[in-house]
Amino acid sequence: MKQQIDKFIEYLHYERNASPNTIREYRRDLRQFVEFLTPPGEKTMPLAHVDHRVIREFVGWSYDQRLEKSSVARKLAALRTFFKFCVREGVVKQNPARLVSTPKLPKRVPRVLTAEEMNGFLDNVLSAGGSARTRERLPNRPKEENDAKIMLKRDRAILELLYASGLRVSELVGLNLGDIDRAGQMLRVLGKGRKERVVPFGTSAQTALEAYWLVREEILNRPGAKPEIQAVFLNHNAGRLGTRSVRAIVKKYSRLANVNWDLHPHSLRHAFATHLLADGADLRAIQELLGHVSLSTTQRYTQASIQQLMNVYDKAHPHA
Repeated sequence: MKQQIDKFIEYLHYERNASPNTIREYRRDLRQFVEFLTPPGEKTMPLAHVDHRVIREFVGWSYDQRLEKSSVARKLAALRTFFKFCVREGVVKQNPARLVSTPKLPKRVPRVLTAEEMNGFLDNVLSAGGSARTRERLPNRPKEENDAKIMLKRDRAILELLYASGLRVSELVGLNLGDIDRAGQMLRVLGKGRKERVVPFGTSAQTALEAYWLVREEILNRPGAKPEIQAVFLNHNAGRLGTRSVRAIVKKYSRLANVNWDLHPHSLRHAFATHLLADGADLRAIQELLGHVSLSTTQRYTQASIQQLMNVYDKAHPHA
């Protein structure tokens, strides 16, 4: 089974062009399944002996570990994909994971900032030089103050682009200079499954990017820097900025704004889609812009928009 899992991981990487996150999660879930099938002091159950009852036991064991339903559903999805691959390879005759029902997940409507809240966040907190509250946090030494101002311009460009184009955080950090059409205000994005799409960005993001281009050279020319020339967004050492750093940036500015929102990079993606829909954009067009394979994934933003309308109604209508 372990050999077959290794082949499956190679298949995900080279044939399916799966994202690194997907590969990492599937590998972890399948290794956990192997451990479940390997009692102490005994050999692992042969792959051909695994049937739907064994997989149901694994699902039950996962619940016993106090895992969320979403985590159990992901593990089951990993097993379905793995056994589908095994059927294709002729290792097993049928996919036993197909006979196990997926846990019913609760429908969660994401809390989305209103357009006014988002504009206020971007305009007031990240205006040129930062707000008074932001400037108070800047160091007093000239070199460190200059470095902080450089990073402020980079961070402004990151936040504006996340909201302007609805990018996933992995797509943002993966951008190269050749992916940006500065004159046409368009991005070439490599999304999930290595699928390319073209996404526009607006004037606010263009302005923030132009300010960032002016200081990007300073980051590249720092003493001791290890520059990654093609990467759009750079860290302090001029290497490619990582997804964790972007999450930390979003959290940092939400704290500086002194708001109690639970902001993360995906919050800006949610806001992008919901605000487009609220202003009359076609759901299919939003699906293309977000890079969703299934329209049902995009349709959850409809629920978010309805929820916002109901909140406005409840607050404003005299008979609500």
